Amino acid sequence: KLRSRARRAPVCLCCKDRLGSHWTYEGAHGQDHWPATYPECGSNAQSPIDIQTERVTFDSELPVLKPHGYDQPGPEPLSLHNNGHTVQLSLPPTLNLEGLPRNYVASQLHLHWGRKGQPWGSEHQVNSEATAAELHIVHYDADSFNNLNEAAQKPQGLAVLGILIEVGENQSPAYEHILSHLEKIRYKGQTTLVSAFDVGGLLPPELGEYYRYNGSLTTPPCYQSVLWTVFHRKAQISMEQLEKLQETLFSTEESGPSKLLVQNYRAPQPLNHRLVLASFIPEGAFYSTGEMVGLGLAILFGCLCLLLAGYFIARKIRRKRLGEQKSVVFTSSRCATSEE
Repeated sequence: KLRSRARRAPVCLCCKDRLGSHWTYEGAHGQDHWPATYPECGSNAQSPIDIQTERVTFDSELPVLKPHGYDQPGPEPLSLHNNGHTVQLSLPPTLNLEGLPRNYVASQLHLHWGRKGQPWGSEHQVNSEATAAELHIVHYDADSFNNLNEAAQKPQGLAVLGILIEVGENQSPAYEHILSHLEKIRYKGQTTLVSAFDVGGLLPPELGEYYRYNGSLTTPPCYQSVLWTVFHRKAQISMEQLEKLQETLFSTEESGPSKLLVQNYRAPQPLNHRLVLASFIPEGAFYSTGEMVGLGLAILFGCLCLLLAGYFIARKIRRKRLGEQKSVVFTSSRCATSEE
């Protein structure tokens, strides 16, 4: 019954669940308790994950992702919204990516971050290391589904780009286009309009290096419908921009007690034997420890085989030469006897 209701009801990816229940990242309704209300949050293909580079599989056939329309999202302003869990920017369907297995068009983007003084806030990790924040750009399969809500409930109905964000020396103009409007949406439920800008400026400098795996939404209802692309290279913002993100928004409405919107990231989930592909060969990904031991034994065995082969070949050659020498001596002896 719950599943049938979910299919008829619209899905809000970052607010209340399909039955209108409340969830948070910490406390009585925090992520440790999500599976009790949202069973799929306890399934075996959840996101985010900790990407261990020594365990990824290099796939030379993964294409470079090419954004289309990102630099020109159109003349209409974009809606920037505080939904109590994150800041979310609506995107027009004129934005899509070449290099994905289906025609995925953009729908929205949102951010995840920590708190002031905390060096981590991303959801995905690489070799157990998080970054200061993370941007997600959400796309849906427009050829198969009418909208994001419908696609979110179907396998690979969504394709999400994960951009890890680190602190750099310079301010990012693209991220500032979002962060400069946060004062207008400080409280949950508030919305403002943002003029169209080059969304491609939010992406990292190298789009050809990324990790790819099948996972889920990182918020309830945690549908396992996401084809994830997590870029290897990181985007950069200044410390001032990061602190603006950490200190401006509230997860509560203006009329009630104020609670700062911070630490809105989910902990890494078990990989459960899922395959993580890489479009490049990450450092340290050539062989795992077990593979190195196996390779060493194989090399040692190969060397022994070569030594044995060399020994037997040399022995055969030596026997042949001894046989030839005996033949020469015997022939010479016969010749000497004949002359006598």
